[in-house]
Amino acid sequence: MIPAIVNKPEAMVKMKVMAVQDRADETLKTLQRIGMLHVEESEDLTHIDRETIEKERRQVSELLTDIDSILGYIPGEEKIFPKDDVEVIYTRPYSETESSIKSICSRLGTMHQRAVQLERETEQLFELDRYIQPLAQETSFNLKDLSFSGPYLFSHVYIFPGEIYDSLPKNLEPYLFGTTTISTDNETILHIVARAIDREIIETAIKDSGGKLLQVEDGESTLQDFLTANKDETLKHQAELETLRSKIIVEIRKNLRELVLFREALYAENDKLGVLQKASEAKYVTLFQGWVPKSNVEFITAELKEKIVYIYIETRPPSKKDRPPTKMNNPSALKPFQVIVNLFGTPKYGEWDPTPIIAYSFALFFGIMLGDVVYAICLMVLTKIAVPHLVDNPQSEGTTLFKNILYISCGASLIIGLLTGTYLGDFYRFFGIENPELSTTISSLFGDTLLFILLSLAIGLIHVNIGHMLALIKGIKTGQKYVIPGKIGLFLLQIAGIPWIMNFLDMDVLSLSPQIYSLLPYTLLLSIVLIIISSVMERGAFMGGIFWLFEVTGILGDIMSYARLAGVGLATYYLAFCFNLMGPLLAGLLPAGIIRMILGTIIIVIVLLVGHIVNLVLSSLTCFVHSLRLCFVEFLFKFYEGGGKAYSPFRLRKREFILVKEKV
Repeated sequence: MIPAIVNKPEAMVKMKVMAVQDRADETLKTLQRIGMLHVEESEDLTHIDRETIEKERRQVSELLTDIDSILGYIPGEEKIFPKDDVEVIYTRPYSETESSIKSICSRLGTMHQRAVQLERETEQLFELDRYIQPLAQETSFNLKDLSFSGPYLFSHVYIFPGEIYDSLPKNLEPYLFGTTTISTDNETILHIVARAIDREIIETAIKDSGGKLLQVEDGESTLQDFLTANKDETLKHQAELETLRSKIIVEIRKNLRELVLFREALYAENDKLGVLQKASEAKYVTLFQGWVPKSNVEFITAELKEKIVYIYIETRPPSKKDRPPTKMNNPSALKPFQVIVNLFGTPKYGEWDPTPIIAYSFALFFGIMLGDVVYAICLMVLTKIAVPHLVDNPQSEGTTLFKNILYISCGASLIIGLLTGTYLGDFYRFFGIENPELSTTISSLFGDTLLFILLSLAIGLIHVNIGHMLALIKGIKTGQKYVIPGKIGLFLLQIAGIPWIMNFLDMDVLSLSPQIYSLLPYTLLLSIVLIIISSVMERGAFMGGIFWLFEVTGILGDIMSYARLAGVGLATYYLAFCFNLMGPLLAGLLPAGIIRMILGTIIIVIVLLVGHIVNLVLSSLTCFVHSLRLCFVEFLFKFYEGGGKAYSPFRLRKREFILVKEKV
């Protein structure tokens, strides 16, 4: 939705802050200083919370392992001077650090995995060479003779470390058809041939004695040929591994400082989580939780980590069961009118915030109805001087916003007054000035009663239909199917009804063709049918069959209600006009001469002063009340629910001054 009409409140996330009890007071003061956590009642520290800490600690350990593995490629020694950069990285949100590490590791990941695979394969080749070399010197076996499994016989090579071979049970010898035993400095190589049916007994005995199976590939080549090929393969692996390591080192050097800083920050994170894990097991942890704007999570996390040593912060988006507070997100110029919206009801989390359209509407309505330059200036002065004395806390945010509403609304009245040339009604005539308006067109529009009423109704037509259009969009988004035919029916009713009524009254302003006029009754009938269908879908056959009539008459009543703009505007002007006329008339009743000059002047001043003050007070109250009514009753009720809770963060209150006075 376009922010110029309705806005979307800020996205919120739920934040849990866990700290050891010794740092609970410091943590709370830091949260109060930051002033962004909308605190809710904390839950007990559950088993799930402790599991979350353990899970994150495992993730930290895995990241440390990844970094250590990569840094292990650096030859020799490298000195890195972290200075204060470790603290800077540590105070960043953990998720951001994790993402950065994974980004670096992913670039090196393919090469690192290939290097690990080559190292493993090279080690296996060395192992085969080490064990098969002695066998090749003592026997004339082929490669396939070292390891085969048939239906009757099997053959394997086993390795025994140290003197463990001596512990092999002697009663195993009857099961062996043939054996070849070769002793090296610290190992014994055993090649056996035995019956397949005795395989499980033999393997169990060898495993229990500490022997391990040597994996040998099947092949027709002799052992000497295999050793030659194995040596060539080993050299190829070593060459590829050396090239790959060189490439990895080049890439690591590009990110060496960053990797080292990340590792140091992870060490600190791991230490912190270790303390919190122990504290949570001993129930020495304090938990604070609440809601923060998503855009402020990074700042809050950095501030807390900078001030508190052992702290754990967990954030998550709201679930369907949660009821987050609503933080309205409007430009500074529109923010005062949040007071108007909150008078009706704070938006629910995720609901549209109608502050923008209410701001334009309220200021316009107030300006049209007051519409006087001097009245607007006087009301601004009264707002500045009088409002602080009428409230308990002049420095409160609500008072400031209310004053700004009046300033902006008076600004609209001032502009309309300048355009129409209205200064205390027609007070300028006392000075022989004629027509001081800045726009003759607007002045004539507001000066003609019928045109003023038609203008007010046109404004109402637009304003009411914006509300119905928003209700239609909301109904489509929320799946309220009954809204769709009802709103389409109301739009068709107006599209066909307005020209039909004007034609009926011989007001052929639109100049439509006769063919179009002949279609209007059918369009009206279709609109009524759609409204009835919507009403029945919403309320059932009986109640829907009655209440559809109120939908039809309601649209007319809503639009006609905006005639109050012309009514109050004309009343404000003509009441001022009457007071301007009354003063000289009363003075003219006095005898001519010095008495009329002195007393008449006093009477004129008193009448004008009292009359315009009364008119200013009455008009200001009336304009405010009727602007509220048009915004609430004729507009917001059509699509807006409210009922949310306002975002109220736990913060340290700061005031410019504190007024202390004697109690009466």
